[in-house]
Amino acid sequence: MSKSAMIRARTEQELKTEVETIFHELGMSATEAINLFYTQVKLHNGLPFEVKIPNKTTVQTFKDTDAGKNLVKCKDADDFFTKLGI
Repeated sequence: MSKSAMIRARTEQELKTEVETIFHELGMSATEAINLFYTQVKLHNGLPFEVKIPNKTTVQTFKDTDAGKNLVKCKDADDFFTKLGI
């Protein structure tokens, strides 16, 4: 099948630059990434990831961590897993 359809979209320059750097590290172009996304939408018959509005607890957690509150600090992975009880 011939690829002849065009997609045009506007985005923030900083976001575009950062994302295209990631694509480059993955060895793909923006066009390939867009085609991959479109293919996944087709296969899933919707977005290939969950999209939802965060609940009050999640929003509060975001606010707390952004403010540096209620953080659990770990010195290494072992300490992290110990604190999780794993």
